[in-house]
Amino acid sequence: MKTRTLGADLTVSSLGLGCMGFSHAYGAPTEKNKAIRSIRAACDLGYTLFDTAETYGTATDPHDNERLVGEALKDIRSNVQIVTKFGIRFDETSTAMNKPLIPDARPETIRASVEGSLRRLRTDHIDLYFQHRMDPNVEPETVAQVMADLIREGKITHWGISEVTEDYLRRAHAVCPVTAVQNRYSMMARWHEALFPVLEELHVGFVAFSPMANGLLTGAYGRGDKFDPKLDYRSAMPQFTPEGEKKNGELLRILGVLAEEKHATPAQISLAWMLCKKPYIVPIPGSRKVERMRENAGAADIVLSPAEEAQIDHILDTIPMSAVFGGTAVKSR
Repeated sequence: MKTRTLGADLTVSSLGLGCMGFSHAYGAPTEKNKAIRSIRAACDLGYTLFDTAETYGTATDPHDNERLVGEALKDIRSNVQIVTKFGIRFDETSTAMNKPLIPDARPETIRASVEGSLRRLRTDHIDLYFQHRMDPNVEPETVAQVMADLIREGKITHWGISEVTEDYLRRAHAVCPVTAVQNRYSMMARWHEALFPVLEELHVGFVAFSPMANGLLTGAYGRGDKFDPKLDYRSAMPQFTPEGEKKNGELLRILGVLAEEKHATPAQISLAWMLCKKPYIVPIPGSRKVERMRENAGAADIVLSPAEEAQIDHILDTIPMSAVFGGTAVKSR
């Protein structure tokens, strides 16, 4: 797979692998080896960037995902970049499927988090350490200073911020240069495009999570698909409601036409559009099946001309679409 550079010097594969779903899919201990084999298979396909977090896990093991990633990558650690995150916990008193997040970026919390992550990931350093969400009770300068200290100590080599605003990013970057932001971004979630000029000014990369709107833009889900409200986050996402399905029908139809023209799949067109838009964008689709990982990797070889990209942007600016989880469907212009 081709590579891209985040920030000043972090070279990674053009697509990364979002690993959160492995814990939810393979929660039973007897299934862990299946998850480990899948992660290792991604390495064989050219993926080098693997994204996890200290909060990705199961009810029985809240840190399960880091352990999975650490086990899968321990023998090839020098060939990959591990991404993990600190700074939130879930409100376990909530009965909602998508539980509210409670931010905590106090220096002492960060210190405890990084030590726990290093231990679970079986590594002596983290390649890209993201603040998972901004904490309104801790100044960005305070967080950035802790990151500078961790870099000096060799415990992390780069850092970033997820779901960041321009003001927070600028203030943090002034203390310790930020390598990347990690924000939601897809054809249906484009509100962070307003941040692109700032990223270019500061030479900060963009790691895009949910690049296919939690799977909707793959075209794999049809009307009537049901998701278990006890196990599947998509059960609470507006793009998968009956109303959302109706509103998104034309978008999916056009995406299918574009894919046919390029001899590609809708998922590949969704990713190729993102890759062609900016050279510093690295999507991290959360595929678990090896055939899907292989399909997504093929998107890096699809080239869209400026005219084709402009055509797609015009379609996205004008076509009806539903809200998506994490925000509302908005037009970029």
